[in-house]
Amino acid sequence: MTDRIEVAATELRPLLEEFIMWARANAPESDPELVGPAALWHRLAFSQDLGTWKRADLRNLLLDRMPKVVEDPDAAADGMLPAVDAYLTFLSQTGRLTEGSDSLSDLQAELDDVEDDFVELMEDLLDDDAEGDDEEEEEEIGDLGDFEPFADALADLDTIRLRPDSELAAAARTVPLIAQARDLALWVGSGRRVGEDTLLSDDEVAEALAAVGLPRPETDGSLAEAVPQLWNVWNLAVDLEFLEPGDANTVGVQDDTSEWPFDDDEDVLDAWMLGLHSVDYGDPELPDEDLTMALAGLTRGVLVRLLLGGGSRDVGELGQELSEAAAELDELGADAWEAAGDPLAGAIAWLTGYGMVEADGQTVSLTPLGTEGVVHLVDDSDIEVDARPAIDSMSAHELLALSAELPEEEADAEFADWMRLREPGKAAEELLEAAAQDESDALIRVQAASVVGTLGEAAIPAWQEALKQSSLRPYAATHLSQLQVPDAPEPTQDDTHWLILDMWTISAGLGRSEFVGSLRDIGPELLNNLLEVIWKIPHAHVEELLDLISQVHPDKQVAKAARRALFKARSNS
Repeated sequence: MTDRIEVAATELRPLLEEFIMWARANAPESDPELVGPAALWHRLAFSQDLGTWKRADLRNLLLDRMPKVVEDPDAAADGMLPAVDAYLTFLSQTGRLTEGSDSLSDLQAELDDVEDDFVELMEDLLDDDAEGDDEEEEEEIGDLGDFEPFADALADLDTIRLRPDSELAAAARTVPLIAQARDLALWVGSGRRVGEDTLLSDDEVAEALAAVGLPRPETDGSLAEAVPQLWNVWNLAVDLEFLEPGDANTVGVQDDTSEWPFDDDEDVLDAWMLGLHSVDYGDPELPDEDLTMALAGLTRGVLVRLLLGGGSRDVGELGQELSEAAAELDELGADAWEAAGDPLAGAIAWLTGYGMVEADGQTVSLTPLGTEGVVHLVDDSDIEVDARPAIDSMSAHELLALSAELPEEEADAEFADWMRLREPGKAAEELLEAAAQDESDALIRVQAASVVGTLGEAAIPAWQEALKQSSLRPYAATHLSQLQVPDAPEPTQDDTHWLILDMWTISAGLGRSEFVGSLRDIGPELLNNLLEVIWKIPHAHVEELLDLISQVHPDKQVAKAARRALFKARSNS
């Protein structure tokens, strides 16, 4: 469906742009922007012909389709019907309302007939939105682990530097809680039957405690009810996919569980991330459910405050801050904090066991693994933080990919810091090797060539090696020629065409207006000449670019030439 929408939108765009210009002079009271969705869904659901409009289709469009897709019911209630009226008038006056359509007067009469029903439907949507907003407001109260109140402070943090995967995986392999979850799963074995009231009998609980190295508590009641830590480890084993529910009240160990810690770094980090949300198991569990809920999110609250505190906090100050937050969020918060005794101790103990914090006397600090984890949790909450790989461990490809998303000054600073750690020749080699990894990534390639081009003669060996890569040869030949390197190949016309295709690819990624602007800079005559030959270049995006030119270029002759070139390119491939 997405492809159909894109094709229809592209087809409609020139007509809607002309309508907007027409409306300024002929229907200034209407809002042309409201026509877009109606015209698009008319094209998708009712007519392949943009100029064919029927009364029945108009009614179905407005009363059936639009309530499902409209983004702003309030604006639609006030202005969509007048805007559609203006659009139909525009089609009629410019000769675009086809002979197969109903007359303009009939269509306008239909607009009058559906007006009350349409407005009522929009008001229903507004009422639904209002109810949803009320529910969201209730949900927005949140708990101690809600990151949203800290969104602005998180956005204002200095750049957070993340350690490389190899270091993080090495740390994850030593996480005690994952080892306990593995040992518990191996003890469970294959197809162990579990109970309905308690998963394990007291005798089995005693065996499980011994298997994972947890102490057996003294209790006069059921042992199963006195070991919350064991059940947290059990749940973690499920999260990590070490344990899997089976048929008929059974549970069994997964085949590869015994292989933990895994050899592959990526597999290790994938497993650790599966268990990341186990941080919630560090929250206090109290006999009273209401008191327990009053401290919900405590462990996440520790994490976000550590991140905002530069990675380290005094335990006493942290506890005071969280106890005040609990009292402010919930009328039972103060009672819950007192009933828990030292609720912060359990949260810190779980985070320590999962490798995320270290406690030293009265100070608790995020580990590199903990920083990685809390950044992921913040991202899961749709809050942006500026987190980047550490400069000393950043690969050339990571640098190029990151810099593509940064403002120019920040990107230059990243490159400068990265280059200071390398000899110029080695930097050139790494950057060009990274640029050669994906022939379809023009932006990475152009960035790499631009930076290496500033290194002068130190980059000559890297440029000479890059001549062997078809995607980099045009850049290498150009720079070697500029450096007047003996026996260096002169750039060919094909090299020039490749560079043009790279630049078109980048401008197309910036948006339609930027792409059209880059084509206009060339001029129609030169562009036509290019289209005659550029289709021969084995560039990853040549067909896509020719297709785009044929759709968006305002000059019909250029668009026609692009379609011819596209046909030749497809035939050639």
